[in-house]
Amino acid sequence: MVEHVTILLVEDDDVDAERVERAFRKAGIPHPIRRARDGIDALAILRGEEGPPLERPYIILLDLKMPRMGGLQFLGCLREDPSIADAVVFVLTTSRNESDRCRAYLRNVAGYIVKSRTSGDFVDVASMLEWYWRVVDLP
Repeated sequence: MVEHVTILLVEDDDVDAERVERAFRKAGIPHPIRRARDGIDALAILRGEEGPPLERPYIILLDLKMPRMGGLQFLGCLREDPSIADAVVFVLTTSRNESDRCRAYLRNVAGYIVKSRTSGDFVDVASMLEWYWRVVDLP
């Protein structure tokens, strides 16, 4: 069982980012959350371009609709970089678009979560992720 997992939250919306962080606190999940505001920032964090690279193991929570570099473009870059291609990614988005969902799964996401289907406070998402990293061996 993994004792320490870092969450990389790739989310441009401050309100949604705070809701995710609050959900982890409310669920009593002490793992650190690092935030990137778009795909460019997330790649820089993962590659260590802004200090040391993100410590493994980590799970990425990825929004799709962001400025500069959206989630699908980020996934393409991520999967092409051998040093980070094995990252575990869950999409957390407002998009119900079938094309977005298919394109995300073609880029090997572990799950696609539509924000409106959550309990509204993301505690169910935090709990699901905690269960996931307790039973799955992460890269």
